[in-house]
Amino acid sequence: MVTANKKGKKSGQKTSDKRKNEKHARRERELEDLKELAQRVQDFDPESATLFDELPLSQPTVVGLKQSHFTTLTSIQKRAIPLALKGKDVLGAAKTGSGKTLAFLIPLLECLYCNQWAQFDGLGALVISPTRELAIQIFDVLRKIGRAHSFSAGLVIGGKDVQVERDRISRLNILVGTPGRVLQHMDQAAGFDTGNLKMLILDEADRILDMGFKKTVDAIVQHLPKERQTLLFSATQTKSVADLARLSLSSTTAEYISAHEKAQSSTPKNLQQYYVVSPLPEKLDTLFGFLKTHLKSKVIVFASSSKQVRFMFETFKTLHPGIPLMHLHGRQKQAARIDVTDRFSESKYACLFCTDIVARGIDFPAVDWVVQVDAPEDADTYIHRVGRTARFESNGRALMMLTPSEEEGMIERLKSKRVPIEKITIKENKKKSIRQDLQNLCFKNPDIKYLGQKAFASYCKSIYIQKDKSIFKFSELPAQEFAESLGLPGAPRIKFLGNQKTKQLKNTVQIKDSESEDSDHEKEGRQVRTKYDRMFERQNQGVLSQHYLNMIKDDSASADPVDDEDNEDFMTVKRQNHLLSGSDTEDEEDEEEIADASTINADNAKLKVTTTGPLVGLDGAPVSKRQAKAALSKKAMLKFKSNPTKLIFDDEGKPHALYEFENEEDFKKSGDAEKQIKEFVGKESERMKEIDAVDKAQVRERRKEKKLKMKERAAAAAAAESEISEASEEESEVEEPAPAKRPRKWFEDDDSEDEVARKKSRNAIEVEQPQTLEDLEALSLRLLGNH
Repeated sequence: MVTANKKGKKSGQKTSDKRKNEKHARRERELEDLKELAQRVQDFDPESATLFDELPLSQPTVVGLKQSHFTTLTSIQKRAIPLALKGKDVLGAAKTGSGKTLAFLIPLLECLYCNQWAQFDGLGALVISPTRELAIQIFDVLRKIGRAHSFSAGLVIGGKDVQVERDRISRLNILVGTPGRVLQHMDQAAGFDTGNLKMLILDEADRILDMGFKKTVDAIVQHLPKERQTLLFSATQTKSVADLARLSLSSTTAEYISAHEKAQSSTPKNLQQYYVVSPLPEKLDTLFGFLKTHLKSKVIVFASSSKQVRFMFETFKTLHPGIPLMHLHGRQKQAARIDVTDRFSESKYACLFCTDIVARGIDFPAVDWVVQVDAPEDADTYIHRVGRTARFESNGRALMMLTPSEEEGMIERLKSKRVPIEKITIKENKKKSIRQDLQNLCFKNPDIKYLGQKAFASYCKSIYIQKDKSIFKFSELPAQEFAESLGLPGAPRIKFLGNQKTKQLKNTVQIKDSESEDSDHEKEGRQVRTKYDRMFERQNQGVLSQHYLNMIKDDSASADPVDDEDNEDFMTVKRQNHLLSGSDTEDEEDEEEIADASTINADNAKLKVTTTGPLVGLDGAPVSKRQAKAALSKKAMLKFKSNPTKLIFDDEGKPHALYEFENEEDFKKSGDAEKQIKEFVGKESERMKEIDAVDKAQVRERRKEKKLKMKERAAAAAAAESEISEASEEESEVEEPAPAKRPRKWFEDDDSEDEVARKKSRNAIEVEQPQTLEDLEALSLRLLGNH
């Protein structure tokens, strides 16, 4: 037994040693393979490669590419991947649909593989996308080509459960997300560590680096280590030194790659691009006619705002153009956005109304047409929009609708970006007017009308905030016609215009004459504005006051208005204007402003006020026009009163101040204080006695009148009772006459009523109440026999 145990221990030790040797040998081979792979990367010539198999890639990456059916390299992949594999920062620009996603995902996997990244090493690569849909698409491609690797990857975007993402984010090696959600986890997730990050990737970098994501990107970069590799890819790349500095890049060492820098066009060669000039009120008619003639196509329709997308989707869905309709915009919930994206990708024929959230990077297969109902904000946005079709060497067509004011400027911008585009005209028989249908929808459905109002306001705002004012001219918008084309009865009120005007008024600098050392000439050139000046400068503020002044003006009118046929003011009330005290300078300035006739605009209606002669006060002094206006307003009258006081009036109507005081000297001149008090008390006592005597006399008179009235009422009551008693005695003495005999009716006999009653009584039969059936039979026989 001892020998057997020793043999077992020896065999187990040999097995463990063998495993250690195999593990060590495998480790040595992996290190040799990594060294060999690094040498291949350094010696690789990108000009000779055309397939993914020819690239210096690891075996798991090659397996993932083969199983995902990626074989041939595109131009951007051929130039960007070798540089990224060498660890250089890359700024890549290529046409839409040229395979930029693989150009940064393959270096990402190779970077982590070469660094032998394990599960507990933390976050190794971060991919940031401007939109949720693009982030989802990048994550799906990463799962396909990285299926043979052992890295853990995750997707964090808005609309998902934050707590679920927070619990798992600390165990991720690769993270794909949108800027807002990534920053949220950096600030809130306790286990989210980015100190070991090796690679930062920004897809659609020009959109991420613009003002919309500026603060978010700056905050994210502050959490990342400076020693890292950064890749930026987009269809229209930025070279701004400020943007590169924000990402800790050097404009001299970063490699800039442009796959279409020497190309004749910035868009794919197999993309046919057209534009049509259409007035703004006719755009929906043109779009509806286009869909009716392309029922067997897959179409993407771009609009400038989500409210326009919603309005077009709801109205066209009711009008039934004959093609499946979908809509996608940023105000939808994430589940709905994913569902629409999947359904449109799987559809063969469909129309998708969307905003610019679909313009970048989204790969919808087999899109036939891209229609831009609203012009893009710039040429770069146009390139991204039309890039949804003609992807990966497939054919595609694009149509852009421009208003007459947008045509010249937009075409110049596109030509400067090497975008070939052709102008076409739509046949009149292909157009279909839907204005009447939209009016009926807005009349019947308040929700459609509400969406139309919001679509109108959002389009006007999108034009108003555009940077290029030479193309987008807000002042030339046909607002009324555009509102009618949406089915609205009139142009809705645009609230943001009112806010802009208010801000401009608040930001206006008012000049105040507050410096005492200024010269008189400088003071005369300045203007001190008060709230009363602004009040009197308001439009229509003097319509009624001017009319009232003409009514009360004292002129030499005819004494007998009937004799003067031309006098139309015979009902005028003749009154005098009050005399107002004002400065001479104001009167002189106001006299120059007085005109013989003035026209005032009151709510688009003209009211003509004619004055004949100067205005005068009670004493004949001239009164300025400003003073006459101020006389009609209590607030305006305050500036003519230096210290307004309150008056009280006595019984005689004489005014007195609320408190009348004498000076101390005047009081002493009147005599001794005690003497004055006694005199005042004596006078008041005598006055009170006189008043008391008068009050007592009045009371006695009232009592006498009351007693007389009581005696008169008692005498009147006694007389009425005596008259009633005499009348009752006279009635008792008179005999009552016999009642008159009732006249005989035509069907009655001459017999009296008593005889008729006796006859009736003789014919009557008196019976008892029958108790049994026999009693009832006897009664019936008796009645029959009597009859």
